[in-house]
Amino acid sequence: MSRRPRVAFQGEAGAFSQEAVHNLFGDAAAVIPCQRFVEVFAALTSKAADAAVVPIENTLHGSVHENYDHLLDYDVRITGETNVRIVHNLIAIPGVRFRQIRRVFSHPVALNQCLDFFAAHPQLETVPFYDTAGSVKMIQEQKLTDAAAVASSIAASIYGARILRRSIEDDRRNFTRFFLLRRASERRAALSKARSWKTSIVFTTRNTPGALFRGISAFALRDLNLTKIESRPLRGKPWEYRFYVDVMGREDDPAVKNALNHLRELADFLRVLGSYPSSA
Repeated sequence: MSRRPRVAFQGEAGAFSQEAVHNLFGDAAAVIPCQRFVEVFAALTSKAADAAVVPIENTLHGSVHENYDHLLDYDVRITGETNVRIVHNLIAIPGVRFRQIRRVFSHPVALNQCLDFFAAHPQLETVPFYDTAGSVKMIQEQKLTDAAAVASSIAASIYGARILRRSIEDDRRNFTRFFLLRRASERRAALSKARSWKTSIVFTTRNTPGALFRGISAFALRDLNLTKIESRPLRGKPWEYRFYVDVMGREDDPAVKNALNHLRELADFLRVLGSYPSSA
């Protein structure tokens, strides 16, 4: 019998990243929770994990810049993506009622996505914590009767806590996009049955007038749709940047292949980060 794939993610058991793992693997994966993103990448490259799932952007909060940087720092390749609807719940230990709550713990991003709820309940003090699911674990372990946490319903179930208020986020069109990563040395055959594909790249250009325009035009000239452009500072070169781009299509599609070859002639640096089925 084959071994279950080991999949690393950031956060405690019950984090939204674990929902992303479930979207991609179902119940087949053995999960490896990590406290920091860098530990997720390290677990994958050291072969402590077979795959990793990391958030890359949120529809309200924007990009997870640290993970964009790690995509270059580690020898990994994007092989898939998934979107998770983020539903924030107010969670307390069994027996605690809403009127007893004075403090609410969670990740700062989660707290900032529930500002309307906290404005309506000014008696609640928000306390930043390193992880959403971790905040549920903490209030349960410490048996806090004056505190609650903001996290997923899965976290409440895992730690035996109780949901006091459901879906307290300001905007219900709140989604996080996750990348599925594998070691770059372990390329897998493309899934030809996928209907829609996406390719992610990173490149740099010379800091001269029109250089970025000419680079992007390699895709426009071939009617290729760019779904995301992200710039990140180049370390050691103040006010210069590298550009992350998502383009619809497979790396080996003729139009995409020609566009990449065109861009290579213009760019100082170019790397394909992965070609994968689009979650759209």
